[in-house]
Amino acid sequence: MIGTLAQIWRHPIKGIGTERLDHVGLRPDRPLPWDRAWAVLEEGGEAAEGWRACRNFVRGAKGPSLMAITARVEGDTVHLSHPDRPPLSIVPGEDAAELALLPWLKPIYPADRRPPAALVKAPDMGLSDAPFASVAVLNMASLRALGQKLGMALDPRRFRGNLWLEGLAPWEEFDLVGKRLCIGEAELDVVEPITRCRATEANPDTGRRDAATLAALEDGWGHTDFGTYAMVRKGGRVAVGDTVTLA
Repeated sequence: MIGTLAQIWRHPIKGIGTERLDHVGLRPDRPLPWDRAWAVLEEGGEAAEGWRACRNFVRGAKGPSLMAITARVEGDTVHLSHPDRPPLSIVPGEDAAELALLPWLKPIYPADRRPPAALVKAPDMGLSDAPFASVAVLNMASLRALGQKLGMALDPRRFRGNLWLEGLAPWEEFDLVGKRLCIGEAELDVVEPITRCRATEANPDTGRRDAATLAALEDGWGHTDFGTYAMVRKGGRVAVGDTVTLA
């Protein structure tokens, strides 16, 4: 045993809303169900089907206020909330969803950025920043270490992770690259570190930048990596409190 599963998160619309879960069923070569299942294309973004780079989409690195959106999936409906906007419920895939979501986002997205243009469905591999069906595995001890460097407690939502592990030493998650994790009924191969962007600088309660996370990572550890990308190799249920072992 190397630790336990402390938290589970997903992000139904890329860059727009976090949802905390108690358990989830994983499938081989797929992201978490409903994780980055949809995305909002910026005006002029690449409209082709399949995976596309993050530069094509509305996201928190460009508009920090988006980091304050929370989400809840209920059936086919996504419920969104933000401290500066009225609650919104949409059914992605229906014409009414795009007509409601784009104007809802406009006041909290910078006017000097390309405006939100379309709500698009992700391919089966999802639309994470990695060009494969990824699950982001992160380390609570690393979060605390970075928080100590900054002199403040950091909310896990800054880092848009999926599975947060407890019990590792700070930065030990990087030693897991190339290894297989067993969590609950599932098995995941840890593929590579995640290089971070300015989205992590924004407070997920306020949507305002208040922490120089990238500068602190570079100054303290000589890189801007935080967390790892993994791929599900054996599907099954995972739940908060599950033990984590190496295969």
